[in-house]
Amino acid sequence: MSAAPVPPLDVPRHRGWRRASAVAFCLLATLTFLALGIWQAERRSWKLDLIARIDARIHAAPVAPPPPARWDAVNDRADAYRRIRLVGRFDHRKETLVQALTERGAGFWVLTPLLTDNGIYLVNRGFVPGDRRDPASRAQGQVQGRIAVTGLLRITEPVGAFLRHNDPAAGRWYSRDVGAIARFKSLEHVAPFFVDADATPNPGGLPIGGLTVVSLPNNHLVYMLTWFALAALSAFGAVQLLRREPAR
Repeated sequence: MSAAPVPPLDVPRHRGWRRASAVAFCLLATLTFLALGIWQAERRSWKLDLIARIDARIHAAPVAPPPPARWDAVNDRADAYRRIRLVGRFDHRKETLVQALTERGAGFWVLTPLLTDNGIYLVNRGFVPGDRRDPASRAQGQVQGRIAVTGLLRITEPVGAFLRHNDPAAGRWYSRDVGAIARFKSLEHVAPFFVDADATPNPGGLPIGGLTVVSLPNNHLVYMLTWFALAALSAFGAVQLLRREPAR
């Protein structure tokens, strides 16, 4: 007896499902890339607004620092890089040296408590090279008496440098962690932020202030264009699949 003939596969239907799946995938990718592009456009607007506000703060006339009643509300978005003016007396006995890498090379930031009528503010007086870390080597710069300090409000840096953690007991500081410095130096009623002193020269030339680097990367335009380009390619792929004649 001869074998029964095998019915032919439904090839057109099989190919139709494959094409429909490919079109659906392209459309889904298009919507996803469009959403990502719109998100980056919104991020770009936010970053441009932030850059404009920070630039305005940096070049504005100095104002009084946030009072103790508002210390807990100080934040990066509303207060970072605000130009402020303080009046007080430095406690040089409790200065802290934080490792720094600047345009002038490697060295240290000199963070010194400034005692004011409203509490203690940690002031980054500026940079000193490694061979001048000893206060005795820059005694002329250890100013005494009441002094006015103008600088930029900076948010505390509780996280150390990459793969480096602050070691207060060993005198190794890699970040300007206000809370940790205050605890180690037994300082009370300390503002939870620090102040980068401006470029007003100190007696003897050290520390060197005014070296604040304001860097706010803004790559959102590139990301936005990339996502929109991918969305256009996905939409083009869907159109090409829909225009293709189904195979016989």
